[in-house]
Amino acid sequence: MEIVQRILEVLFFLNCFALMALILLQMSEHSGMGGAFGAGMSSTVFGRDEVKDPKRSLTVVLATIFMLLGIVLSIL
Repeated sequence: MEIVQRILEVLFFLNCFALMALILLQMSEHSGMGGAFGAGMSSTVFGRDEVKDPKRSLTVVLATIFMLLGIVLSIL
């Protein structure tokens, strides 16, 4: 059981770093670090077209995995 927990912890940390990198890439593409505080949305009324953005769907998948791994690790 301890081996499974260690494997899940490694996956959790890898997922954390991938999620952070993906979020920072999305912010830097559209408005620099000012996008973290909402400054990047001033040029458009509704923001960018998020339906066609594959990085957004990957972010949702990574965030879901992050939450599930966090719950599983807290139970173990």
